[in-house]
Amino acid sequence: MTCDMARRSLPELGRTLEHADAVHGLYYLLMHGLFRVFGAADPLLVLRLPSVLATAVTAGTLALLGTRLAGPRAGLLAGVVFALLPPVQRYAQEGRSYAVVCALVTWATYLLVRAVRVRTGRAWAAYAAVSLAACLLHEFAVLAPAAHAVAVPRGDRRAWAVAAGAVVAGVAPLAVCSMRQSEQVAWIGGPGAGALLGYAGVALLGAACATLLPRRRRPGRVDLVPLALPLFVLPGLLLMLVSLVKPLYVDRYVLYGQTGTALLAGAALDRLLGAGCRVRAGALLAAATTVAALLPVSLHLRTPAGRLDDVTAVAAAVRTAGRGADGVLYLPGRRRVWSLVAPDSVAGLRDLALARGPADSATLYGVEAAPSVVRARLLTAHRVVVLRDPAGEPPVTDPRDTVKQRILTASFEECATRTVRGARVSVYARPGRC
Repeated sequence: MTCDMARRSLPELGRTLEHADAVHGLYYLLMHGLFRVFGAADPLLVLRLPSVLATAVTAGTLALLGTRLAGPRAGLLAGVVFALLPPVQRYAQEGRSYAVVCALVTWATYLLVRAVRVRTGRAWAAYAAVSLAACLLHEFAVLAPAAHAVAVPRGDRRAWAVAAGAVVAGVAPLAVCSMRQSEQVAWIGGPGAGALLGYAGVALLGAACATLLPRRRRPGRVDLVPLALPLFVLPGLLLMLVSLVKPLYVDRYVLYGQTGTALLAGAALDRLLGAGCRVRAGALLAAATTVAALLPVSLHLRTPAGRLDDVTAVAAAVRTAGRGADGVLYLPGRRRVWSLVAPDSVAGLRDLALARGPADSATLYGVEAAPSVVRARLLTAHRVVVLRDPAGEPPVTDPRDTVKQRILTASFEECATRTVRGARVSVYARPGRC
């Protein structure tokens, strides 16, 4: 989706954001500029480079932050721990805004610590500006200043409140716009058992690390535990509580909370390494065991199997299936996004359901024709490539998709189906013509 949106012209992008995906508008604009500058480069390289660089910047900023709060070794370990966390490694490869938001929130956290120390209006303005930039890239970054509030000393709470108020005021228009597009997140269900267990597990890890660290608060200073623990716990917890009314919790929306985990783990490791020989040996053994246990996960995340779908494999399967076909069909229609990334894979195939393309209609996936039109077009075809959800997904409910399925069942026979990561690519033909 990012690739398609970023390649649209600015007028097309603006028209689309009026109706859909406004929450990612600033990121699409950033990527549009990168594609204009590096248009001759590999699209996947351009798409993923900001996330890779942002993750590196986050690790470096955490090292600086940890150094200021707990010492050089604690800072270095915090940066290393962050880079090893599986969610961080996953979104360092994604062409979405989450890694960049994480970098900005980490920078804002560093600026908060500095603002409390120097107590100047310029320092608080810098904190507010970077926090606002993170929120404009993804509005749920507004939960980070709420977590920061726990760590702010009493004498600086008024300055923090002014800065946080400016951030909320700045992001409010985006929030209002995205609320009008709330149907886009209708796919989000309540937090499942896996999400709850994952959140609880890392929260317990953070709490265990916090017990190893001094909890005494220094007057007029930001301390590590009151800063790092809420930074991990509160954004996810608040989003889960909101999800009781309107499901909105997705772990990547609060990826920046992993910075709190890294700070706590880095400081705890530093403290253990500074203890007696037996404790130090145990800490080193536990760290080595953890890294060894994470290695298969890290390697898995770098393969196509580590993603929900493999668009490259889908494109290759469509090219093979499309030989001799005269049309392509998407079940459901939103799966047209697979071909937007690799339009050459469907070259020469007529999109039998499409009325107006995504850019022309200022939508994410295009506008499909009326069911009667889809039916008439499909009946003129002799051999059709059908891109479908993987087995086990909920049945289609849109009238257009229902018509597609009904005509395929009644007037075609399934010749072959190839299952790739996250998709099924099938060939349908008239009876006796497989």
